[in-house]
Amino acid sequence: MSGGWPELPFAPWRDTAMTLQLWTQIVGKVRLALTPWLNHPWQVPLYVTPRGLSTSAVPFGGGSFDMEFDLLAHRLNVRTSDGGEGAITLEPKTVAAFYGEVLSLLNRLGVAVSIVEMPNELLNPIPFSRDTVHASYDPDAAHRFWQALVRADNVFKHFRSAFLGKVSPVHFFWGSFDLAVTRFSGRKAPRHPGGVPGLPDAVVREAYSHEVSSAGFWPGSDAFPQAAFYSYSYPEPLGFRDCTVAHASYEKSLGEFVLPYETVRTAADPDAVLMTFIEESYAAAADCASWDRAALDCAPGIPGRVRQV
Repeated sequence: MSGGWPELPFAPWRDTAMTLQLWTQIVGKVRLALTPWLNHPWQVPLYVTPRGLSTSAVPFGGGSFDMEFDLLAHRLNVRTSDGGEGAITLEPKTVAAFYGEVLSLLNRLGVAVSIVEMPNELLNPIPFSRDTVHASYDPDAAHRFWQALVRADNVFKHFRSAFLGKVSPVHFFWGSFDLAVTRFSGRKAPRHPGGVPGLPDAVVREAYSHEVSSAGFWPGSDAFPQAAFYSYSYPEPLGFRDCTVAHASYEKSLGEFVLPYETVRTAADPDAVLMTFIEESYAAAADCASWDRAALDCAPGIPGRVRQV
């Protein structure tokens, strides 16, 4: 259960990352198709587990089922509340083949579902059933990615505990392929202009219907080929981008403060560096936007100790 933050250079595992993102989209869209809509699309993400990434329980009929990417044993496990179970091996295979195996396994377990085949938030998307381009899977790289998610998830959960207002779970969005946690001021936000590639404007506008300060972790992409932590505010308040945030810089092209993953990984105390980043970037957003921090902020939670009121 111990160990440092793993190395995660983007280039060596790029192809695996792209394939795994598409696989998580297939599983995430199964949850999306069967779960009642929650505020800010909180019904769609996956969650970090001691073995990988899970949908958590998805309602179906009179029972439920879950799907978990086991990134230790390299399987996609599916379990139903009536005792059914099955697995798909995670190994080099096309997205089309994986898609067919997922639907076949769910059908065998009695879960009838149809999903939208077009991937979200990706350039030049290919329908899942026709995607024979993405077919890479390096188990060591996938394992290291999951290890990084576990470490980030732990820090984000401690950060989440120091807030009395509305705050999201720590969750993994399969569209953008990132782990995120979001705090809310309690005030409505201006109508979002939309225009996010691969997402309907109605979804984006519902997601950003209220003021937020959000932090997260993503493993990189072709457009930004390095793992990094980020923090942004919507709407971005005047002066936010000019604030000083330890170890980080404001990336105008992204509209976010960015802290390189490598800076965290190689620090003497990685967790402390990451916590400082998300605390300072939140403070910058909240102060610039005049959030009522006296009513919203609190001391971090301590295991087994009731919060004093």
